[in-house]
Amino acid sequence: MAIDTAALFETAQTFAPVTPADALVALPVALQLALAAILLLMRRQVRAQGRVAVAGLGLVFAIDLALLAQVLSGGPRVMAMGAWFPPFGIAFSLDVLGAVFLAVAGFVALACAIHATAAIPEAEKRGGFFPFLVLMMAGVSGAFLTGDLFNLYVWFEVLLIASFGLLALGSRPAQLDGALAYGILNLVATTLFLIATALLYGLFGTLNMADLARLAALRDADGPVVALTVLFLAAFGMKAAAFPLNAWLPASYHTPRFVTSALFAGLLTKVGVYALIRVLGMVLAGAHGGLAPLIGWVAGLTMLVGALGALAQSDLRRLLGYVVIAGIGTILAGLALPVAVGGAGLAGSIAYALHSIVVMAALYLAAGVVADRTGSSSLHEMGGLWKRHPVFSGLVLVLFLAASGLPPLSGFWPKLVLLRATIGGGEPVLAAVLLLSGLLLTIATLRVFALAFWREAPGRGDAGGAEDFEAPPPGRWQTTLPLAALTAFALAMGLYPEPLAHVARLAADGIADPSAAIVRTLGATP
Repeated sequence: MAIDTAALFETAQTFAPVTPADALVALPVALQLALAAILLLMRRQVRAQGRVAVAGLGLVFAIDLALLAQVLSGGPRVMAMGAWFPPFGIAFSLDVLGAVFLAVAGFVALACAIHATAAIPEAEKRGGFFPFLVLMMAGVSGAFLTGDLFNLYVWFEVLLIASFGLLALGSRPAQLDGALAYGILNLVATTLFLIATALLYGLFGTLNMADLARLAALRDADGPVVALTVLFLAAFGMKAAAFPLNAWLPASYHTPRFVTSALFAGLLTKVGVYALIRVLGMVLAGAHGGLAPLIGWVAGLTMLVGALGALAQSDLRRLLGYVVIAGIGTILAGLALPVAVGGAGLAGSIAYALHSIVVMAALYLAAGVVADRTGSSSLHEMGGLWKRHPVFSGLVLVLFLAASGLPPLSGFWPKLVLLRATIGGGEPVLAAVLLLSGLLLTIATLRVFALAFWREAPGRGDAGGAEDFEAPPPGRWQTTLPLAALTAFALAMGLYPEPLAHVARLAADGIADPSAAIVRTLGATP
């Protein structure tokens, strides 16, 4: 990364005024914080609360799309709070990476909110489901938009508190156990993140990510920098559920409502992935190359643990949790390559992360419908869905094939890019693990389809507590529309991969060479 420091400081002496387009950057977070407060006041008005949440998240999604269009056409955008000159002031900064994650997350949140209007019992709506959902999305949006590491920590805390509320809502014993495991391990990760952030500030004297990228490029990857990078890798790896720090995910994601699991699987682990890409690829890129072998081992073991865990499960919810873990390993494979920063590996990781956000959320929503129509989430008690619900079964088959990475669906093209990058980068073992994990996931997902959909329904005794997780009645549009929309989006990403590939390449280029973001953040126009 070649940066002309003298020219940079010369252009950064005059702070550009905040334009209306730049002010729009903070709007998703501000709207969602206000919306969460309004929904809290409306907690007794159950039906109106759901409608307001859906309308508000629909507006936020429209703004997310507008921001993505602005960034693609005009480059990075920065909103400086109080017009304080970065890096001294707090700034929201948006580049292609943040904008595309923001837009896809907004789409998934809107779909889940629509589903929740029918899926969540009235008692839990009164208990704060929609305020927690919107507050969590404010934290997710803030993480994608923030321009400095300390405020990334703040937004992690916001989404952690809100997600803990969603996880424990209903107060069933299994939920409380899952919430405890989730809360403890994520608090450990947050503590590591805070320690690393404090040490980073002591080393560089700034926490603005653009300024850190500039300063880190001028310094060799010495011992302190490498140690900090390892701390960030551990913190964000735990939040992303990377091996060996992934025990919390299968222990917690199977306990809440299906729509809550859909939100978590689609969004929360991907915030950890986003932070890894941002810090390893941009902020501390100099130390990344030396840690590539370690990341490669983590990626490979995460893929294998996820795929083998999925094969071993007889409960659909637990199985999907391991599919999420395998996907995290696939994303990390792109970061394991020395050529990944700015290369095909990083672009493949970004594209696969976007695919995984949509597909895993859709699969958990579909699992809720399956549990309702069979009376259980146990594979041993399922069957006969293909004959009774052929259209729904077709949607689920598309999602299973996409999650397995089979052509021509959305998971195939990013995996192909990653496979070519690992082979070209001299990592044949990692390439073999990519292929093996894909094969194992294909077996695991097709086994689910054969048991739950293709075979005849078996005689069923005790439903194993399925009534505690009753999904909405089949046929309601709130159930079918979000699932169909997410599946259609995943199908479109597979059949027409060029838009996704183009955006992923732009995002990877922005991480590999953040000069435009550095100049824009420090006060000059792009």
